[in-house]
Amino acid sequence: MKQETTKNEKILFSQCCDEWLIQKENFIKISSYCNYKFAVEKHIKPILGDKTLLEIEQYDMNDFIKKEKTAIENMKDIEELEDLEDSDIKDIIIKLKSILRYTKKKYGIDFDFDVFTGISSNSNEVEVFNEKERQKLYRYLTTSNELRDLGVLISLYSGLRIGEVCGLKWKDIDLENKIIYVNRTVQRVYLGKNEKSKIIITPPKTKKSKRKVPISKVLVEKLKEFNDDYSKECYITTGLDDKSYEPLTYRYDYKQVLIKCGIPYKKFHVCRHTFATRCIRVGMDVKSLSEVLGHSNIGITMNLYVHSSYEVKKKYIDRL
Repeated sequence: MKQETTKNEKILFSQCCDEWLIQKENFIKISSYCNYKFAVEKHIKPILGDKTLLEIEQYDMNDFIKKEKTAIENMKDIEELEDLEDSDIKDIIIKLKSILRYTKKKYGIDFDFDVFTGISSNSNEVEVFNEKERQKLYRYLTTSNELRDLGVLISLYSGLRIGEVCGLKWKDIDLENKIIYVNRTVQRVYLGKNEKSKIIITPPKTKKSKRKVPISKVLVEKLKEFNDDYSKECYITTGLDDKSYEPLTYRYDYKQVLIKCGIPYKKFHVCRHTFATRCIRVGMDVKSLSEVLGHSNIGITMNLYVHSSYEVKKKYIDRL
């Protein structure tokens, strides 16, 4: 036992993080690996990396959560944070727990995972455009003649993620049958401290993310205005067959749309949240919505969008 304790006094947690990443690299897509690496290098190592395994055994993870929340709030490069889906606290905790399980198994640290119980990592409430804001967007986007504005309307009326919008080509649009085929995504991936990042275009990261999405009447009419002007191989938001927008650049154009509409800044993902919330309100069942959004399981959809408001509860209680 003394020998094991001495060993744990010398091994740094950063070494375990690196070993865990090497183990993961052979079994996941490069985009997922890069997101894992981003979480480790930007979020986990800065707080825990210099601690020995003995210190990790005795460390209060509530302190990690507190520091990580502060770090995210104070993060200067907000765009970099938004570009990576897995940079919120909930997903960082999931990765950290996986590293701790690996460390416990390999090095025998006596870590109590119950310390994570009760830690509130994320609120279930999602941010959406209110009805006044949504109407402003609708009026501007449906009358705009700018091709680059079309992607915002697509997300607002189909729930596509920003990377999926950037990867959309005209050949993915079937106006006759009113279907959008989500076949690829564009994203900037984190490579490391020295290599920084690069843009990649890949199929969606899960089988369920590669999907068919029905096109609403509003979207059909707007797509018809541009459809005949571009070849099937052209990316929808650029009108070029050899160049897509990257999410960071397209987010700048999205910000300009909000400014023109007089709407306070909200992340691009709010378009997706607004779409999903409206689907629930008009009566779409959760399974169908989950498939439209490309969620890996229905539980994600339930946790994000299916929660009664006070008004709904009051309406039913008033009927008693």
